[in-house]
Amino acid sequence: MTRKLAEAGLDRDVVVSSSGTGTWHLGEAMDRRAATTLAAHGYDPTRHRAALFEGDGFAEHDLVLAMDKQNFHDIVAMASDDEDRRRVLMFRAFDPLAGDELDVPDPFYGAQGGFDEVLAIVERTCDALVDALASIRRPS
Repeated sequence: MTRKLAEAGLDRDVVVSSSGTGTWHLGEAMDRRAATTLAAHGYDPTRHRAALFEGDGFAEHDLVLAMDKQNFHDIVAMASDDEDRRRVLMFRAFDPLAGDELDVPDPFYGAQGGFDEVLAIVERTCDALVDALASIRRPS
């Protein structure tokens, strides 16, 4: 997402962070297969470390995107008010090919092809999200 925002000239307007709702891998690097997939497509996977989203994160974010329904419900449960709850959307709500399936599949227990599929979903959805952000960009 960060690279796509920079390519669109939005990197000064939008700050991206990534976090999860569980502590299982807190502070760890990403799965080796995910890192291999990203590197093969020109991304640098070495900087990412698992971080935790907590309720005070709403004050720092205008939009919180959940990758699956369980995370969506976990994040909404942390919201202190309706304003915070309105900031939470499903990531794939921006995916033009999502249809009714808004969960990003979890490739962890599957084969390498699952990581390739998830990267395709994420890239396509990020493209659509960047387009949406560009269309609402405020003049400098």
